[in-house]
Amino acid sequence: MATVAIAVAKTAQQPEAAKIPALPLEFDDDEAAEQARPLDLGLIRWIFKYTRPYAAKRSALLFAVLLRSIQLPLLAWTISQVINGPIAHRSASGLFWGTLGFLALSLFTQLTLHFRQRLALELGEAVVHDLRNDIFAHLQRMQLSFFNATKIGRIISRMTSDAEAVRAGVQDVLFTSLVGLGQMIVAAALMAYCDLLLFSIIAGMVPLVWLINQHFRKRLSIAYRAMQESFSRVTSRVAESIQGIQVIQGSVREHTNSRMFRELVYDHSRYNLDAARTAGLFLPLLEFNSQLFLAILLVLGGYRVLEPGAAMPLGNLIQFVFLANIFFQPIQILGDQYNQALMAMAGAERVRRLLSSTADWQDAPGAIRLRALRGQVRFDNVSFGYDPQRPVLHNISFSAAPGQIVAFVGHTGSGKSSLVNLIAKFYLPGSGRLLIDGHDIRDLDADALRSHMSIVLQQNFLFSGSVLDNVRVGRPTANDDEVAAAIDRLGCLDMLESLPAGLHTEVGESGGRLSLGQRQLICFARAMLADPRVLLLDEATSSIDVFTEHRIQQALGKLLQGRTAFVVAHRLSTIRNADVVLLLHNGRIIRRGTPAEVLLDELPPLDIPPQPAVAASAA
Repeated sequence: MATVAIAVAKTAQQPEAAKIPALPLEFDDDEAAEQARPLDLGLIRWIFKYTRPYAAKRSALLFAVLLRSIQLPLLAWTISQVINGPIAHRSASGLFWGTLGFLALSLFTQLTLHFRQRLALELGEAVVHDLRNDIFAHLQRMQLSFFNATKIGRIISRMTSDAEAVRAGVQDVLFTSLVGLGQMIVAAALMAYCDLLLFSIIAGMVPLVWLINQHFRKRLSIAYRAMQESFSRVTSRVAESIQGIQVIQGSVREHTNSRMFRELVYDHSRYNLDAARTAGLFLPLLEFNSQLFLAILLVLGGYRVLEPGAAMPLGNLIQFVFLANIFFQPIQILGDQYNQALMAMAGAERVRRLLSSTADWQDAPGAIRLRALRGQVRFDNVSFGYDPQRPVLHNISFSAAPGQIVAFVGHTGSGKSSLVNLIAKFYLPGSGRLLIDGHDIRDLDADALRSHMSIVLQQNFLFSGSVLDNVRVGRPTANDDEVAAAIDRLGCLDMLESLPAGLHTEVGESGGRLSLGQRQLICFARAMLADPRVLLLDEATSSIDVFTEHRIQQALGKLLQGRTAFVVAHRLSTIRNADVVLLLHNGRIIRRGTPAEVLLDELPPLDIPPQPAVAASAA
């Protein structure tokens, strides 16, 4: 029992972060409100539907669980039989065969344990593999509105921690709990068969051990959760200080920053000490409880062994001690698994909620898959709002003929990027019609439509990999020579080949190893390689310096030739070759015409409050 107490205490000290609503951290709303949820039979069925493709492995695992729950009590039973039999009768041959049988059963027990753990891990990995594939595939089908309304941390949490909680529920909670329950039932039956009086004493101890366990588990969980959260604040401050060291030193905030960090470290130390004090009280109490039980068992059992007539053989008393150890051991494990089950329920519910979320719209059944695109675009009295109650575009009407360059200009928030999002079918018009080659955009297959388009954004996103890999995103089947030729047509091959490893240079995470201008050039080359019929440029030259911009103007002219292009820009140089310029203000077209007609006239005034006059200093 002493060994059980130590094992119980060590297990109880493991942090169980998801159980305690202690200090506020940066959780999403549903995570903060629901870190654990009650057992739900429907949710359990939903989790275990992912085991159906692996039914044979699941059945083998259940068989191993059944064997394992019987084997440990049988080992204790075997020891008592050897003591009461061959040893009590001083039979050397019986002792030899009894020991050999015990070793054989022990080997079989370990073999069963190996396959039980292995099959459980394989089943859990198979389930989380399929689950993550389902989550990722579902995310790929969602529209931009979903990602704009959902925090990226929430999405990543579904893929990582919540999926891992489901894995734990599959591979640990059910099968470990079944082993523990089976072990307790078999041990209890053997003890009751051996000596009903001593077993009644053990049964009376169970509620006391359980209550002590649960009381200190809650206290330790709160303490460890607070400790983890305080440590996360420490690490967050360290990372923030390293990333912002230039600002800190430039603002002479070194001492202030150090003082704030000392406060965080002191706070973390207090939580550590609180957890240590709680664990320091739990361990002795639990161990004393175990020793008290042993003392009672030795007194009563020893009396029954020593009394005249020996009501209990010595081997039975030894067997009882072993069986009692086996009986109490799963109590802590079952408590852990119950808490883990609640966490798995919460994680599974959040994943199921994500997978059951529906897109704002889907392509109509039998949507038209355009094999070719001429590039004729027409807005017919289109209104649109990301929130239907707050429209950002009002009654927009204009047409773009194939090969025309249409520029959108206006103040920030006037609706320029919203027009680009509608043309790419990232969103659907709230009212009115948007026609592509005479077809209502609602009737067109989105993937087929976008395969004839390319979009270059102001935020030039690059994937991890080389320059070649990122340009090849425009046409994945292109070889290295075709990629280099596309960059050469852009007129910037020399600039990218001058990188340390040329076109094979690794761009780093989000292109962090390249300058803004280099990242923008790669995005332009990506569009050049795709050879689209419709080109969407959303402030695409805002990060390019004047020298670089001058070099790519001619290449852009060649790229735009014969294609319908929609350009959102603030620089006059970007739209000087536009056929039509649309000036937007508060979601409405207030002027249209050539660049000279629109931009040389007086623009609507900005709503900027008057500033107080500042006296000029003497020269």
